[in-house]
Amino acid sequence: MADVNTELRLDGKTAWVTGAGKGLGRAIAVALSQAGANLAVTARTAADLDSLEAELAAYGGKVLVLPGSVADSAAVLTMTERITEWTGRLDALINCAGVSPHFTRSEWVTDEDWRRVLDINLQGTFYCCREAGKVMLQQGSGSIVNVSSVHASTGFERIAAYAASKGGVEALSKALAVEWADRGVRVNALAPGYFRTDLSSGLLDSRWGERIVQGTPLGRVGNVEELGGAAVFLASDASRFVTGTTLTVDGGWTAR
Repeated sequence: MADVNTELRLDGKTAWVTGAGKGLGRAIAVALSQAGANLAVTARTAADLDSLEAELAAYGGKVLVLPGSVADSAAVLTMTERITEWTGRLDALINCAGVSPHFTRSEWVTDEDWRRVLDINLQGTFYCCREAGKVMLQQGSGSIVNVSSVHASTGFERIAAYAASKGGVEALSKALAVEWADRGVRVNALAPGYFRTDLSSGLLDSRWGERIVQGTPLGRVGNVEELGGAAVFLASDASRFVTGTTLTVDGGWTAR
C-alpha cells in the first residue's frame, strides 16, 4: 500500500506558480515549497517576488523568479523555456494569476474592463496551460491546477466578467483533462470561496462582508493557509487518479 505522506511530498519536482506575489498564489507557493518542490514563481510586481524568494529560501528548495504577465503569450513562452532550462522538467503548474472582479453593475461594465479580466483570468490561464502542457506531454507526466472560484458555478451580482472568466477556466480544465489524459497529464480546477487577502479585504470590510459570512456554513471566511493543502494534493501523486474535476474549498458556500 502506498504511503500517503510520501505521495503528498513534492521532493525533486519542479512546480510553477503564477500569481505568486500575493494572497492565494503566495500561500500556495509556500505550501508547495514546504512540500519539497523546486519553485518557479511568476507575478507582475518584481518586489513581491523578491520578498517571496526570501521567504521560500527557508524551506531549502530551489527558487526561480519570473516577473511578467501571463496575458502576454510571448512572455509565457519565455517563462516556460527558462523553467525547462533551469531543472530540465516541469511537474506541476498552478495557474493562480488573476484579477479580482470589478464590483460594478453589469450594465456599466466597460469594454476595457471586460477584456482585461478575460485576458488575464482566462486567456492567461490558457497560455500557461498550452506552454506547460507541451513540456508535460513530452515528459509523459504532469499536473495542472487552474484556480477558479465558487462564482464559476454560483451567481453573485456585479461580477459578470469575473464569473464568466472563471466559468471558462473550469470548462477549459475539463477539456484539457480529457484531451491529455491518455498522455499522462492531469488537469483540475481548484475553486476557492472567500478568503481574506489584500484584494478581498475591501469587499469583506464593506456591507457585503456580513452577507458573505452569513452565506458560508462554517461561519467565517478562509485564511489563505487553508488553501495550500488542496493545491499540494492536486499537484502531487496523491491525486494521480483525479483529473477533470473541480476541488472546492469554500467553507460550505456552494453546499447551500
